[in-house]
Amino acid sequence: MGFYAPAQIVRDAREHGVPVEEVDVNFSDWDSKLERQPVKQRLHPRHASMQDEIFSTHRVWLGFRQIKGLCEADMRRLTALRAQGYDSIRDLWLRAGLSPGALETLARADAFRSLGLDRRAALWAVRGLNRAGDKDDLPLLKDLSWRALEPDAALPPMPLGEHVVEDYRYLSLSLKAHPVAFLRDRLAQKKILRAEELSNHPPGGRVTVAGVVLVRQRPGSANGVIFLTLEDETGIANAIVWPRVFEALRPIVIGARFIAVTGRLQNEANVIHIVVERAENLTFLLSLLSNPGVKETFARADAVRRPHLRAALREPEKFAQPGLFAEGETPTQRAGSAADIQRILPKGRNFQ
Repeated sequence: MGFYAPAQIVRDAREHGVPVEEVDVNFSDWDSKLERQPVKQRLHPRHASMQDEIFSTHRVWLGFRQIKGLCEADMRRLTALRAQGYDSIRDLWLRAGLSPGALETLARADAFRSLGLDRRAALWAVRGLNRAGDKDDLPLLKDLSWRALEPDAALPPMPLGEHVVEDYRYLSLSLKAHPVAFLRDRLAQKKILRAEELSNHPPGGRVTVAGVVLVRQRPGSANGVIFLTLEDETGIANAIVWPRVFEALRPIVIGARFIAVTGRLQNEANVIHIVVERAENLTFLLSLLSNPGVKETFARADAVRRPHLRAALREPEKFAQPGLFAEGETPTQRAGSAADIQRILPKGRNFQ
């Protein structure tokens, strides 16, 4: 998708009143598609001035191609044989003839919601197929059994944060919630602002904002200046890292998935930047998304003046952000969970 990742295109479309629907075995095609919908959608408050100019007449169904690991031929066969829709996983299995592996991938991508099954219940049902001695293994009896329903199972509900993690794992985006939304209470305690709050602060003041790193730019014409684009649950924040600061913060700027930056706020003609003085890698906090105890949150580079950093530039050791979270406040998760989250989230796109 070039400069923008699919998650950012989807977010922008939804903010402009275009509904986007999750991948589903009864509605999606291989490619994403437009479907007419007559109800006018509300715009995000930041686009309220365009309310009388934007009329969205369609919604988008995400396509199966968005799911990692699926075979195009399998999904085209699924859609070709769908007719009026599948009424159970077993129905889909017997009619479309998908392998257990393909069905499991669909389940892990949460593509069975129209059947009343979330990813955990769907995965349970998929693993109950193809059992030795089951009548569904007998070709002569397929026509008699294809409407059988999955057995009930009292499975514990999957936390919303874990759903979001799995969405990113298999689709590289989530329509359920933004990862940062689950951490907002902790961030607010440290006076870390939402991206949408930056416009309410006077230029020249020092602010801290945190977000998932979307884009790192180092234009050849910018004399080594790094432009960072960070995203939280309310929008994006743009940060500028001058070369000397970047050298001190290189591991964080290049390697962090989730980062907090502190610096002077610049606002010229409603173009807002934070000129970075300090930064901290907060990627470890993302391991909380799979914690059942985390608060449930439901979803939904222009030219700049050189900052007042002359003193700081002479003391690069001060660029490291003082620890925002004390040792007792850091999440205690199973070994490797933070590293797993770091692998799942997009790395951020780097442009020269």
